[in-house]
Amino acid sequence: MPKILCCGEALIDMLPSDGGFMPACGGAAFNTAIALGRLGASVGFFSGLSSDFFGDMLRGSLQASGVDSRLAITSARPCTLAFVRLVEGHAQYAFYDEGTAGRMLDAGDIPALPDTVQALFFGGISLVSEPCATAYEALMMREAPARVTMIDPNIRPGFIADEASYRARIERMLALADIIKLSDEDLHWLRGAGDLADLAQAFLAAGAKLVLITEGAKGATAYSTNHKVFMPATKADVIDAVGAGDTFNAGILAALHQLDMLTKETLDTIDDAALTTALTLATRAAAITVSRSGANPPWAKDLT
Repeated sequence: MPKILCCGEALIDMLPSDGGFMPACGGAAFNTAIALGRLGASVGFFSGLSSDFFGDMLRGSLQASGVDSRLAITSARPCTLAFVRLVEGHAQYAFYDEGTAGRMLDAGDIPALPDTVQALFFGGISLVSEPCATAYEALMMREAPARVTMIDPNIRPGFIADEASYRARIERMLALADIIKLSDEDLHWLRGAGDLADLAQAFLAAGAKLVLITEGAKGATAYSTNHKVFMPATKADVIDAVGAGDTFNAGILAALHQLDMLTKETLDTIDDAALTTALTLATRAAAITVSRSGANPPWAKDLT
């Protein structure tokens, strides 16, 4: 059974192609799981998956990348579809998510986790819509006292119908998380204007052990209680940014997995060397993803 469990949406991205659309597997937590599997980490995936042929595509993609999907819940509900439009290399989405297998996951579907699971990852649009958002929060609340938890809200303001409820949920989950990753845009959306370092330090003061702030083509900074490391973005010929942040998250978790640091105790002692190792893998992997069309994370061999 896996050591890292990615929890959140799996969907079909309908990508622009020759004047039409081409289906591709996607979703923030799904992409992170795929990237982790390709980087050689022991990873599993928890979500609601459809029994339709789109669900078969998702399960097949997970299996092909070495991701354990045995904890996922399968139902006859349809799969979420996200039609994508690229504007200057950045993705814009139109979601079709009513009554889907992923969205209708509820608290009663939360499984017992095997002892092998050391860390859980949460994020994406699965934290927006009910009832699945409440289910993922409940899972995080249950597991956070004993296992490492990481969150990347990956905020899409245009998809949020009830902003007050969403903000409250994200703040509760941020307060539980050991590892927080936010883009600079997401950080300012949540906390308003301010110096990035000061805003990151506020999360550490509230109990987080590691805060990661990404700034697009500029790079990323890792903050811990006693350390701060900046890593410039790896240069790349950008095709599109789909899956870049998800791959970055996977790189961080994969590196911590390799360093045997996926415990609360070891994260308390993380140093500059470990932060540099994690940021290096994360930024290099993300650079490969943005150089490809769609969310197509690299395999470990692509980084050698």
